[in-house]
Amino acid sequence: MIPALFAYGLLQCHVRFLQTQNIVVPVMAAAGAAAACHLVVCWVLVFGLGMGSKGAALSNAVSYWINVAVLAVYVRVSSACRETWTGFSTEAFHDALGFFRLAIPSALMVCLEMWSFELIVLLSGLLPNPKLETSVLSISLNTAAFVWMIPFGLGSAISTRVSNELGAGRPQAARLAVRVVVFLAVSEGLAVGLILVCVRYVWGHAYSDVEEVVAYVAKMMLVIAVSNFFDGIQCVLSGVARGCGWQKIGACINLGAYYIAGIPCAYLIAFVLRVGGMGLWLGIICGLLVQVLLLMVVTLCTNWDNEATKAKDRVYSSSPAEFET
Repeated sequence: MIPALFAYGLLQCHVRFLQTQNIVVPVMAAAGAAAACHLVVCWVLVFGLGMGSKGAALSNAVSYWINVAVLAVYVRVSSACRETWTGFSTEAFHDALGFFRLAIPSALMVCLEMWSFELIVLLSGLLPNPKLETSVLSISLNTAAFVWMIPFGLGSAISTRVSNELGAGRPQAARLAVRVVVFLAVSEGLAVGLILVCVRYVWGHAYSDVEEVVAYVAKMMLVIAVSNFFDGIQCVLSGVARGCGWQKIGACINLGAYYIAGIPCAYLIAFVLRVGGMGLWLGIICGLLVQVLLLMVVTLCTNWDNEATKAKDRVYSSSPAEFET
């Protein structure tokens, strides 16, 4: 997995570089090509060469590197990036401290949330019948991550759109974009939730033929549908926070929502009230609710004119002298 992690880091650099320029179709095409290759590579490594789970992990690395290579070639030869990519330069280290002041809290925003979901899978191993609980929670986490990719994409889009609109001095356009993306997130959450409810009795068969596991997964799908709805809203609101430069606020909100509210509630419901693995996920929903409410309060109280002014100040204060003249 180490080559995959390195490739994923490089991939995110390429993706963000292109997204900030509103160049998204090539990113989508490259991801589609990598996904198509992944099916073939994964089958060859897992079944053709008999590598099993190691082959699955290695296929991820291969697919990520294919995606990185495609985007790197595009950036190098495309006329759309001719003025924005001029090669490697020491200017990349200009105002490095300012970059880290945004990068570290932004990473914490994502990590604190993702780690909380991973933690409930670990906690499921302490429940009675840990083999069943851990299996079902792992399936639930995989399913939640699968449907989460849609609001995650919306969150990335609104982050770029809000930052661009504020930097261009168009606060009303930024506010409208926030309203639109929240509507899309709510609509997506309702639609995906309905699909999850409809397929709950067959979804477990994609992972196991053990009827006990399939029945348990069917129950969990109802809870996942609810968590996905709130997770979608927090995804786009977190994207707004990143676009406005509120990374520190977002990190603090995630820390409080998941580790002061979510995880303790999960432990209480699962172990004290003896609800089991479903209780762990219900605790995460409590954390999601707190996160959504806090992000919503921050967003509703935002003075978009002031944020546009701050965005312009940040742009000029972090630009090299030759670009300010």
